[in-house]
Amino acid sequence: MASLLVNGRTVETDANPQTPLLWVLREHLGLTGTKFGCGVGSCGACTIHVDGEATFACQLALEAAVGHEITTIEGLSPNGEHPLQRAWIAEQAPQCGYCQSGQIMRAAALLATTPRPSREEIIDGMAPNLCRCGTYPRIVRAIERAAQEG
Repeated sequence: MASLLVNGRTVETDANPQTPLLWVLREHLGLTGTKFGCGVGSCGACTIHVDGEATFACQLALEAAVGHEITTIEGLSPNGEHPLQRAWIAEQAPQCGYCQSGQIMRAAALLATTPRPSREEIIDGMAPNLCRCGTYPRIVRAIERAAQEG
């Protein structure tokens, strides 16, 4: 049995310690906002925070997550009022929406370390996350908006 701190609460799981955290979150804990995209750490759809740092959940085993603070999109804001979530809506950032929870989580980690990023810092900071629909300009505008509202 493994004990995890997820979205501010302690949860228990009997998942295999080698199970990728992505599957523990989705299948064992019912936190389906974290998406499966590629499974090899190339797309960013599964981005979560581990101790505040953007991390690919598909690349982190359950046993490596024990003792760390995990935040998923569900834990970013209990009521969906995080500045990034509001900015995402205002800028109509999503198209299909599949990658957006990972995009928002990476953006939140970026703004936590760089509250007023330049456009270049946003582009560089968001580079690990892919958007197959190509909504990058709207994503950048949403991050700029959230930084201003911060």
